[in-house]
Amino acid sequence: MADGMDEELVRRLVRAQFPQWAGLEVRRVASAGTDNAMFRLGDELVVRLPKAEWAAGQAEKEQRWLPRLAPALPLPVPVPVGAGVPGEGYGRAWGVYAWLDGADAWASPVTDLAHAAEELGRFGVALRAADATSGPRSFRGGAVTEWEGGAFPPAVAALAAAGLLDGRAALDVWEEVLALPAWDREPVWLHGDLLPGNLLTCGGRLSAVIDFGGLGVGDPAADLLPAWTLLTPATRPLFRAASAVDDATWARGRGWALCWGIVTDHYYGDLGGPGTAPTPNPVLAAVARRAWTQALSEYA
Repeated sequence: MADGMDEELVRRLVRAQFPQWAGLEVRRVASAGTDNAMFRLGDELVVRLPKAEWAAGQAEKEQRWLPRLAPALPLPVPVPVGAGVPGEGYGRAWGVYAWLDGADAWASPVTDLAHAAEELGRFGVALRAADATSGPRSFRGGAVTEWEGGAFPPAVAALAAAGLLDGRAALDVWEEVLALPAWDREPVWLHGDLLPGNLLTCGGRLSAVIDFGGLGVGDPAADLLPAWTLLTPATRPLFRAASAVDDATWARGRGWALCWGIVTDHYYGDLGGPGTAPTPNPVLAAVARRAWTQALSEYA
């Protein structure tokens, strides 16, 4: 594989560290995710190997915090069953989890969007209510400008040059985002990456939330991204009501959709050139374009 991870590596790791599962079949799971490679281990387990340097440490974080948070959450989440350590030529901590049935919401879209809107809103409320004492800071738990704010103007310029958006309008809206009041309360838990690829569906209904690599504490505004990456103008109000956030937090969430969408569309799209990924990721680029177009239409 291009990332250097394959079934044979997983077999060696499992054989060395979890011999009780050494006889189980290993098969790679297709995914557009950028942080982890996933492999089915038999029918009931999945192995996740961080494949990017920025994902190092995510497995340990999930092993520590998911068992504490899961009982209070209204949707199923991954249950860690084994903590792997570097070995067999692989240099990062990794994890084994109970397999959750379903397909991701990009590959198998949600058809009952009203149900998804209310369930995701309840999920966010429950997550924010959990004790955040000593929780790690989420990489999306600060202001959106702390994430990729500096990349926003160049991304706007590139997309505008390609005729994909009105650059002046996007920059004017960005000034509104910059003027929004900051989160001024105690940090709360947020998932940090509630994109369609991290939501599972069964029979067209939302069934689970996966990939807690971005889990941490801070401003919960980034967890409102599903409003613009997944939902429609008709179901967005259901999500907003179920999320029980104030107007300023909702506005910051829309700012996240605008900034994350434009920066990610530019980086993972097919424009190429400075500031873009070596290999395009059409799935993430499509999700990102939906985010910023939906958000920008609301400003208009």
